[in-house]
Amino acid sequence: MFKIFTETIYYNKNQINMKNIFQNTHLVVCLQLVNLNTVLNQKHTNLLRNTSPALQLKMVIKFIIITLLTLAAITTEPVIPQETSGLEGEWQLLHKNIGISPMHMQLLHNDKVVMFDRTDIGPSNISLPFNLCRYDPFDSVLQKDCTAHSILYDIGTNTFRPLSIRTDTWCSSGAVLADGTLIQTGGYNDGDHTVRTMVPCDNEVCDWIEFPGYLTEPRWFSTDQLLPDGRVIIVGGRRQFSYEFYPTGLADYFSSFVNSSSYLLDFLKGTNDGVIENNLYPFVHLLPDGNLFIFVNVRSVVIDYKHNQVVKYLPPITGEDPRNYPYSGSSVLLPLDENTLMEPEVMVCGGAQRDAYLDIQRHRTFARAVPTCGRIKLSDENPSWEMETMPIGRVMGDMVILPNGDVIIINGAGSGTAGWDNARDPVTRPVIYHPNNLPNTRFSVMQSTSIPRLYNSGAILVTDGRVLVAGSNPNQFYNFTNVEFPTDLSLEAFSPPYLTKENAPLRPVIVSLDEIIEYKKQLMVTFTVVKYLKLAKVTVRIIAPSFTTHSLGMNQRMVVLQEVRNVSFVGELLVRTYTIVVVGPSTAEIAPPGYYILYLVHAGVPSPGKWVKVQ
Repeated sequence: MFKIFTETIYYNKNQINMKNIFQNTHLVVCLQLVNLNTVLNQKHTNLLRNTSPALQLKMVIKFIIITLLTLAAITTEPVIPQETSGLEGEWQLLHKNIGISPMHMQLLHNDKVVMFDRTDIGPSNISLPFNLCRYDPFDSVLQKDCTAHSILYDIGTNTFRPLSIRTDTWCSSGAVLADGTLIQTGGYNDGDHTVRTMVPCDNEVCDWIEFPGYLTEPRWFSTDQLLPDGRVIIVGGRRQFSYEFYPTGLADYFSSFVNSSSYLLDFLKGTNDGVIENNLYPFVHLLPDGNLFIFVNVRSVVIDYKHNQVVKYLPPITGEDPRNYPYSGSSVLLPLDENTLMEPEVMVCGGAQRDAYLDIQRHRTFARAVPTCGRIKLSDENPSWEMETMPIGRVMGDMVILPNGDVIIINGAGSGTAGWDNARDPVTRPVIYHPNNLPNTRFSVMQSTSIPRLYNSGAILVTDGRVLVAGSNPNQFYNFTNVEFPTDLSLEAFSPPYLTKENAPLRPVIVSLDEIIEYKKQLMVTFTVVKYLKLAKVTVRIIAPSFTTHSLGMNQRMVVLQEVRNVSFVGELLVRTYTIVVVGPSTAEIAPPGYYILYLVHAGVPSPGKWVKVQ
């Protein structure tokens, strides 16, 4: 009986939503048929037998209202239907309003997330403290701005505070250095040559530090990638067919030239379609041999950035539909496994049909998004694209590597392209891709959110295994009324199926490990688990969190560490304890130095993550 009601009655604090009770015909029928002896005290049974069905219905509804109001006094969480198993994941609204609609996000190693928007949109919904207004005579919207366009979100306390950005970060890029400092590059207008840094801190005083004019070229819609030597390469941008490095002016010990300027890359220029700029935000991945995979439009190459040479031309992705901004598919380097022959494989998913952008500009028609994904194994002598079809076509989706090696594809639209008011049909259901499954069995459709996440939305993994989701502003400015898709200021978290309560006995907990991982050095991880499965596979993995913007997770990578001693039972106090011994990454090309989240995965269920530093 109560199971039926929890499908349609929800409470929040002291408010009860009864709409479905009176509008849901199925519920009314169920109420009329229910055995009231299971709901009310036995002493009222004879009374109920002598009353009309209508009066019985009223009494049951009154009983349930009183029950729910009693429960509401001890919790502020909505009632969860008992039959929900979490096999499709679960959504949680963390904040209705964080003050900004972030188009950029980066998780730092102190479990705080830097989020920021652009500065030339007028006032946000959160004020800067101490009247620290921004004065910018070049801002076309608001020369004096006393609101914040960046926040620092604390995962542990679910709180946030404003940060101050002075130059325009619109459509910029970023990477985290080996010491944990966030390097943020480029943007628009007075920000296009700027480098900004954010050093993680546990107090309330750290903020952005900006270096205007640092970059050699204006970098708007460019991509950053951390390199094995600790530098960051900055690739492309609007009308920029070159790359440069941060920091500049350092001698490259691999070659004779000095990195004090930018380097022309003809491949970028050749991928521009002319009237349509669909070579923005290139997909860039560092490969285990130290070269870079770069995908733009429909084409891709492997380049030796040290000598500015293309070492391999790859075939165009099947279908000839563009995948980069504003056609905005997404891309990941699939997990690198040190326990097998390493065969790096890149995956590209979603995008828009070739004429979609022009159709919107000319006729306001919105073509269906591209439903395909392509995988290419770069170590093959003659690489080719293996194509698959997603359950849902998607443009502007975010691809996030999960701790168990799966990839979630989340956010986006079912038609149109990126850009202001260029998309329709929000895709509110994530899908999870299982790379190691057989073809045609690799996709699982997850639970839907109620919040559309379109242009300028993003998603990142956090240490506990959830995926944070924020942003969505398909409008030129913050607009909350009289538009089809208003600006969204909320923050959500999606919990994948491995976080269900059914998986709790299988979920390991790391109790000790060395927080410093050295290359090729052994590492013992001690963990507990309530229900250890002897035949289950146990792996140790490290993930570099991504800098996420415009459907691109820059620097995102997972490495499965080599196992040298299998799981051993240590002993039992309150719970059984085990150890496993693995080896640190083989090279800096496989895992550049810096901070990673380490997960131990048992039977496909990951532990809560632990921060480690690879050096």
